[in-house]
Amino acid sequence: MINFLKKVYGLLAGIIVFILYLFTLAPTVTQLDSGELATAQALLGIAHPTGYPLFTMLGHLFLQLPLNFSVIYRANLLAAFWTAGSVTVFIYAIKLVIDNIALFKSKKINAEKKKKKKSPPTPRSAGEKAPSLGDGHFFPELTKYLSALFGGLFLAVSKTFWLQSTSVEVYSLHLFLISIIIYILLLAFTKSNNAEAPKHYFWYFLAIALAFGFSNHMTTLLILPAVAYLYFVTFGFKVSSFKRIALMLLIFFPLLISIYAYLPIRAGQNPMLNWGNPLDLERILRHISGKQYQVWLFSSTDAAKKQLAYFVENFPFEFNIGLILTFIGFFAAFIHGKKFFYFTLITFLSTVLYSINYDINDIDSYFLLAYIAVAFLISFGVLQIFLLLKDRHLGYSLPIPLLIIFLLIQSYITFGKVDQHDVYLFEDYPKAALQSCKKDALVISYQWDFLISPAYYLQKVEKFRPDVHIIDKELLRRSWYFNQLSNNHPQIIAGVSSTIDQFKEALVPFEREGQFDPVLLEKLYQALLKGLIETNIDKRPVYLGAELVMNEMQKGEFKLPEGYTLVPDIFFFKVVKTNKYVLADNPNFHLRFPKQQNYYVNFVADMTGSMLVRRALYEMQFDNRARAKVYIKKLKEELPDFAIPAGLAEVIEK
Repeated sequence: MINFLKKVYGLLAGIIVFILYLFTLAPTVTQLDSGELATAQALLGIAHPTGYPLFTMLGHLFLQLPLNFSVIYRANLLAAFWTAGSVTVFIYAIKLVIDNIALFKSKKINAEKKKKKKSPPTPRSAGEKAPSLGDGHFFPELTKYLSALFGGLFLAVSKTFWLQSTSVEVYSLHLFLISIIIYILLLAFTKSNNAEAPKHYFWYFLAIALAFGFSNHMTTLLILPAVAYLYFVTFGFKVSSFKRIALMLLIFFPLLISIYAYLPIRAGQNPMLNWGNPLDLERILRHISGKQYQVWLFSSTDAAKKQLAYFVENFPFEFNIGLILTFIGFFAAFIHGKKFFYFTLITFLSTVLYSINYDINDIDSYFLLAYIAVAFLISFGVLQIFLLLKDRHLGYSLPIPLLIIFLLIQSYITFGKVDQHDVYLFEDYPKAALQSCKKDALVISYQWDFLISPAYYLQKVEKFRPDVHIIDKELLRRSWYFNQLSNNHPQIIAGVSSTIDQFKEALVPFEREGQFDPVLLEKLYQALLKGLIETNIDKRPVYLGAELVMNEMQKGEFKLPEGYTLVPDIFFFKVVKTNKYVLADNPNFHLRFPKQQNYYVNFVADMTGSMLVRRALYEMQFDNRARAKVYIKKLKEELPDFAIPAGLAEVIEK
């Protein structure tokens, strides 16, 4: 039984973590890319750059299992599985390090140890100095297992790491794959440095693991500096070293290319979701390199300072009380296992220095590898705690309860920050918005995080109001998007085909970073937007997203065609060709706001409240006080704390 537990203790820990994650799992679609990614998995589509083919294919296979849950819940469930699985792999990785700690000492120390005759460890007498952390063979077996176990659990309940388990995202699989990469890297290092029987073929397994990692997320490159460090520490800068690297690349590239072949193969079948339409080599390279996002990478020193300040400010909230163990582990690793310390430090610094140069709002996930490095130090801190506090008479009765208390405190603090079990808002909001539209309506918006991405899933997978045609205003700036529109909404763009052709032609030098005419591009883009309105207004209702009206139109960046006007219509502005009163439906919806507030929740609240107020003001313009009261009543029901303009509140109360 004991031997069995020694083999599966990491797996059992992962199962416990998975059960914990179920309590914070989102029940439905969430903000950002959740809806789009779930749709890509469910319908075998092509997601936004870098395409994530492995994530898509594995997710699609999982969704074929006959589980009695909704598609989106199953996709979220898979995210929890990947994240918990990475905890299991991490535990085995740190145990591997502790078992072979002598190999991570300096060359001088290792050389001295080889000269010494091996002798079995003897029990410490009272007052005898505790064994050095570097003397791995002195560690009691239970101490090794507990150190690895606690290190993995502290990682599992850190904020950003735990958050990846709550809903479908590529970073959950990324965590699992990067953990496997680190484990195989450490295994390759220890096997190659075995003085009695060195085995170097594990480096080829590392090449396979890296190929899988890069086929899911390109930030796998952040582990490469640490890989290079351990590799060249092992083999040196010799001809044979570079020959081995060449063989590794011969394994790496064919496997990577075969996985990414999914993109052109699937694009050729015109899937419903076909981001980038990566059919030819140029589009494939543009897609997998994330060309359209590179404008935010290494954009400015000010942006880097801002992101660094955010990282430093947020860092204490990732591990909370676990930072005490990080501090202890930092010095323990430096003194007793310098190679491992340098490996961890390189991993941490390469991740942070790269990620702070990416000027995006949702940057937290890019720091995940740095947090894994911190968890390695926590494991060393736990190991040192056991060495210092374990008493030969009392055993583990002091350090284990202390560490459990630390772990429970961190879990309690983190739970409230990551809990998404009550997040229904990003299903309710797009459903309510779609339901407010008339049949066969056209909606032009760029609310990706709150409306467009969730609507992909709701419309295409759950078949909720598939008659509504949503066009992403910002994606209209990309040539590939017109291929997707022609497949999904041919009747919408039929009237502007000539403008589309001109615009796509003008886009060619822009997308190839050549000489382009920005004035012509903007002129054609504006003509395209106006053309979509003019050619559809007589065939179907046309709505504009509130954000488009409140931002671009108020700034004069976009104007309606001559003779057109806007009417606030619950969630959108309806485009009309009259100045007469236009009736809107009653606001028969309900939004379930979660307890945890954040930017995304507040955006939906502000947008909903603002539109209800605007509709009430519109009703008052036509002296429809009774109708205005309907919208204000709904506003008070949904958002009781929303500030109603004083003038409107006074009129309604009369």
